[in-house]
Amino acid sequence: MDHASPAALADLHLTLEQATDYASRVLQRFGANAANATATARALIAAEADGLGGHGLTRLPSYSAMVASGKIDGHAVPRAWRAAPAVLAVDAGNGFAYPALELGLPQLEAIAREAGIGLMAVRRSNHFGVAGQPVEKLAERGLVALAFTNAPASIAPAGGRRAVFGTNPLAFGTPLRGRPPAVVDLSVSKVARGPILAAAQRGDAIPEGWALDSDGNPTTDAKAGLAGTMVPMGEAKGTALAFIIEVMAAAITASTFAADMPSLFDGEGPPPAIGHVVIAIDPARIAGAAYLDHIERLAALIEDEPGARLPGTRRVANRERAAREGVTVGAGLRKALAHIGFAG
Repeated sequence: MDHASPAALADLHLTLEQATDYASRVLQRFGANAANATATARALIAAEADGLGGHGLTRLPSYSAMVASGKIDGHAVPRAWRAAPAVLAVDAGNGFAYPALELGLPQLEAIAREAGIGLMAVRRSNHFGVAGQPVEKLAERGLVALAFTNAPASIAPAGGRRAVFGTNPLAFGTPLRGRPPAVVDLSVSKVARGPILAAAQRGDAIPEGWALDSDGNPTTDAKAGLAGTMVPMGEAKGTALAFIIEVMAAAITASTFAADMPSLFDGEGPPPAIGHVVIAIDPARIAGAAYLDHIERLAALIEDEPGARLPGTRRVANRERAAREGVTVGAGLRKALAHIGFAG
C-alpha cells in the first residue's frame, strides 16, 4: 500500500478481500475495534460489489468521522434477547448496525422456523446500509423477509415544505428455486441519498428531478441537493409510504424519528439511535412445498416479457463481475480519507 501525498493519490484497484481489509483498517484507524470494523467492512464491500456505491466505500469518511467523535461507539457489543415468543429485541449499543444484524439474523431465522414468523426490532443503531442485504440473507435460507428503517429528514410530507421523513428504505426478499433470491430494495425518494453523496464527493452533477435546493427549487448541484430536500417517488404516495416505514422502524422500536435525527454524514451531534425492523416468514408453514412452485410461476410471467427482469438480478450480475474484477477505491475518496488522517 502506497503512502503518497494526498495530491498524488490515484485510483486503487483491489480484490474484494483486499477491499474488505482496506475498509476495516480505515475504521480501526479512527477507533473501531477489529470485530466491528470487519463486520462493517463486509457490508460496505458487499454494497460496492453489487453496484450500490452510495452505501459502499463512499461511506468510509462519514463512518470514520462518527467513530472518531463517539457518535458511533466503535467498541459497542450488541445484545439480543427474546422479547416475546416471536419477537427478538436487539440493542446495538449506539454502535454500527452491521454487528447487531449479524448477531440477530440467525436468531430471527430460528424464531421464524419455530413460530412460522419472527420480528427483529433493533434499537440504538446507526446507518442501516443496503436494506436488501439482511432480507437476501434470510431469503437464501428459504424465508420471505421484509426490512424497514428510517433516516434523517430529507423529504417533506405531501403539501408541506419542511422535511419530516427520511429516504426511509424498504426491502423485501423471497427465495427462488435453484438461483439467488429476488430482492426488492427501494427508497421512498426517487433515488437514495447515498448516490447524491457520492456525486458530491466526485464533484459531479446529479440529474434534475432527484433533489430540491434549500429554497425548494430543482437542482443538479449535488451539494445543494444534500442541503435541500429529496424528491419523493410517486409524490403523495411516496410520502404515505414514508409514513408507514417511519412507524415500522422508529415508533415500534421507540427510536429516533427522522425529524429529530442528526446527520449520518459527519461526526457532529449525539448518536442517532436509529431503529430497524426485520420480519422473517417461513412460507412452508402456509404453502408448504408449493410456495416455490408459485414463485416460479410468477417469475416466469415476468421474465417471459421482453425487457422485463426480476428485482435484484442486476445486482447479482454486478456481484459476479466484482468477484472477477474487484472494486476501485477512487482517488477522490483516498484524498478525503487522507485529509482526515488515513494514509493508505
